Amino acid sequence: MAPTSGRDVGRRRGCWERNAAAVMAVPGPPEPVALERIVGALKLLLSPGGSDSSSLQIAKHDVLLDTLKSNLLALDKKFEEDSQWTELKILREEITSRAEWLQNSLDVTWSFTSQLLVLLLCLKQSMVLLAAHFHPPKPNPRTAEAAPVLSPDTLSISQQKTVQSALQFVVTLGICPFLLSGVGVPLRCRTEFGAVIQDVVSFAAAPSPIHRLYTSCIVLLDIAKHMSLGSLILSRHFGDIAAGLCQLGFCPMKRKDEPAKPLQESLKEEERTRARKALQTILDQVYQPLVVRELIILQGGPPQTDSDMKTQTSARAPAWLRRLCGQLLSERLMKPHGVQAVVRGILEGAGAGAAGGAGAEAAAADWRKCDMVAKILASCPQQSLSLEDYYQRICPQILDLLHIQDKLVARQFQRVATTTFLTMTREHPQLATKHLLQPMLEPIHRCSSVAEVSSERELPPGTIVVKEEELSCCLEDVFKVFVVGNEPVAALLESFLPYLGIVFSLYCFTRQNVSPLRSFCQEILLWMLKKLERKAALSSLKALAGLDKSVPSLHPLCEFRAASQGSTMVTVKETNSDEDEVLYQKVTSEHGQVEFLVDLLSQCQECGVAGDFFICCLEELTHVAAENKARLPPQPLSHESLLALEEYQSFLVEEQEKELLTLQVVAVLCERMSETVFTSITQVVEFVAATLRRACLSLTQELESAVEAQTLSMSMGLVAAILGGAVQLKSSDFDVLKKLVPLLEEVSCTYPEPVIQELASDLRITICTHGAFSTDTVSAAAEATVKKKDSGGSRMKSQLHTKPQRSSEADVVQTPSGQQPQSEEANHTESPSATPCMPPETQGATPMQQRLSAQSTTANRNPGCTTQEQFQEVLLSAYDPEIPTRAAALRTLSCWIEQRAPQALRTQEKLLKVFLENMEHEDTFVYLSAIQGVALLADIYPEEILPSLLAQYGNSPGKHPPETRMKVGEALMRIVRALVFLYKMTNVEMLHIIAHV
Repeated sequence: MAPTSGRDVGRRRGCWERNAAAVMAVPGPPEPVALERIVGALKLLLSPGGSDSSSLQIAKHDVLLDTLKSNLLALDKKFEEDSQWTELKILREEITSRAEWLQNSLDVTWSFTSQLLVLLLCLKQSMVLLAAHFHPPKPNPRTAEAAPVLSPDTLSISQQKTVQSALQFVVTLGICPFLLSGVGVPLRCRTEFGAVIQDVVSFAAAPSPIHRLYTSCIVLLDIAKHMSLGSLILSRHFGDIAAGLCQLGFCPMKRKDEPAKPLQESLKEEERTRARKALQTILDQVYQPLVVRELIILQGGPPQTDSDMKTQTSARAPAWLRRLCGQLLSERLMKPHGVQAVVRGILEGAGAGAAGGAGAEAAAADWRKCDMVAKILASCPQQSLSLEDYYQRICPQILDLLHIQDKLVARQFQRVATTTFLTMTREHPQLATKHLLQPMLEPIHRCSSVAEVSSERELPPGTIVVKEEELSCCLEDVFKVFVVGNEPVAALLESFLPYLGIVFSLYCFTRQNVSPLRSFCQEILLWMLKKLERKAALSSLKALAGLDKSVPSLHPLCEFRAASQGSTMVTVKETNSDEDEVLYQKVTSEHGQVEFLVDLLSQCQECGVAGDFFICCLEELTHVAAENKARLPPQPLSHESLLALEEYQSFLVEEQEKELLTLQVVAVLCERMSETVFTSITQVVEFVAATLRRACLSLTQELESAVEAQTLSMSMGLVAAILGGAVQLKSSDFDVLKKLVPLLEEVSCTYPEPVIQELASDLRITICTHGAFSTDTVSAAAEATVKKKDSGGSRMKSQLHTKPQRSSEADVVQTPSGQQPQSEEANHTESPSATPCMPPETQGATPMQQRLSAQSTTANRNPGCTTQEQFQEVLLSAYDPEIPTRAAALRTLSCWIEQRAPQALRTQEKLLKVFLENMEHEDTFVYLSAIQGVALLADIYPEEILPSLLAQYGNSPGKHPPETRMKVGEALMRIVRALVFLYKMTNVEMLHIIAHV
């Protein structure tokens, strides 16, 4: 089909001009045209006409050209014949007379586009006139609920659809075909109709493509000045209009490889300037996230298309466009609220925003996109004056992203904000600390002990220092960045470490009240303890426990108080003149802090910080014990030394408070975490090493006690259990265990108890040989420790099994007159059994153990002063259900035998029976003490003791378990070694005994 002839177009042009001149000669203001008439004209142009298609947008090549031509002729005929269209005809001719861009064209598509633009201008002018002539009636107070009267320039839904179709044709025929390759999204990548348009448009016909593009963009922006029409244009076609303006205002007019040949007919400089200004205007007026998204697409990002749409790969954006879009995006970012605009522009296409729905949840999981946005925000653009200027502008907006309340986008925004926060802190820690961390932590810093809080005279009690909203917002931000971000950047840890004590104080306050901040405080504290280096974590724990007063904490003038909204605020503390009340509150607060700290440690045992802190406290106790108790006396009193004396006394008081607090911390740790505090072989070795050092120190200072020996024996039993197979050891574990060798050697050489000496020596040999050589002593100690661990939860059950035997065991310790001793209730105290890793200071000795220790000390000094009542009491205690009491009694009896006490020598048979029955006990400390007693008794009466032991050893396989026979054999071996050394038996008798054993 041939295109429209130039004669037809010229005839229409001349008719428009004559009518326009007649209209201009008529005086009076213009009258608005009914919107229905203009929309009807648009429908007539957009109707499928005589084609079989129901819409122009699905017409084919030849059919499309015929339809466009027939619709143009039908519109002209309507204007000429229908008298009802006279007003619109006059308005159209008036618009045409003012349209300098309108010119004749042999291309039907441009003639069609020009008519659409003219009708849209008519629609705009009529809507403006209708709105100007509209005077809404005053609202009736009697019908206040009635809807207000609509303005006459309001388009109906059907009319909006028609206008949208007209705009779609203008953009499709007047903008998209004339965009350069790589500028915008090509028509062929959108719909099949776009590929038809590419073949229909005639690029050779006048006006030139660049002028068609310029006219379409400028006229559409003129129409968009009306608010209603502007929302229809820019919400759907902003990307195409922006692409056209970028090409018009910034595209170089000549190729680099062909400098003398123009690429196309160029625009005038004023036209290019107008295009640049128009672009800047719409960039500032349009919804900024939409601007960002379209600029990213122009820069070369993929368009948002449906998954089932068949799209082709578009050409790469030219370099000048990529640079321009990057510059424009940087300008968007540097504007107020620019960060949020950039984030929304990138993420809203993934399902966030008002139409998010289930897509928002899917987009929240797309962490790669969030991290990409964070990387963009963390990079300083070239347009910024300096890096610090960029941080100063952007960082407050990044903190605002953490406070987004919209549930559909909150997760994405927080992910972007957290990742940007961490990236900036990692790349530029000093600037991030100044512009991110310090503003975020400012509410906590305001109430810290290092802050300058006004004195009580300036701020009365009850004055709010930190508001409820500020404190809650601060802790939530810290939780999102630290815990949710979960990246232990050094600058983060260093910046928050001084405020750890304040958060812990708040945590203790929330434990005593109902507060939504408790979970935030707990998670933050646990995260910090896990991520800090172990040395820093232990120092922080000491500060939280009150052992280190140099760490910043809550200001002494401030206190936490419940707020009206259910959270917590910080206020100025009220003064209290009652010293007793102040002391009581201090003691109660310290005790509560220790308990809450241990509860906190119980939740992070897997990282090992609880065990290390326990060992650190034990070592602190060792240091306390190592200090010389007899401090140097002060100088003679004088008026010059009174101040020094006062300082010295204050120092002593502080040291005593620290010692007592350390004991309290260890006591609570033992009470609540004794069985699960250690998580590795290294920690067990460190615990045993601390115990051994403490034992050696006690020997040096002559501070040996029964409880000290118990703890030492139990710790070595723990090592024996490890070496005996309770834990699968590696070669590296033996390297750790070798740290105990020097301490074990010192204990084996200096400790007075033979049992502990022998066990220490055997353990040293086993460690040095990597378990290749292990004595029966180590095996017995390991087996007893493992059994005790397995039956630790049923200790009361074992005690109940011990009580029925009291009637038979008590017969052994009857008085010479045949009278039974006093009742069990009068001589024994029921108390929970001690835990193997519980140190002496926390375990404490019962009154019975203290008397036994005193009697043993007395026997060492004067063996002959032991009375019959004391002897009977010790014998009865040898069957006490409490292991420490029973072991102490056995050691006391052994001491009396070694010192040749008369009472012990007269009752050798009873003592032998007591020792033999205690050898069957499962506890290592008990049966090793019994074995030691049997060996000492045989040293004095070998002829009476050895036959009995040999008989029991030979007959035991059928009567007693193998463990009992092994213990009897160990006792025989000790006796044999002692007798061989002292030459108290003949060689024949010695060989006979050795052969049996």
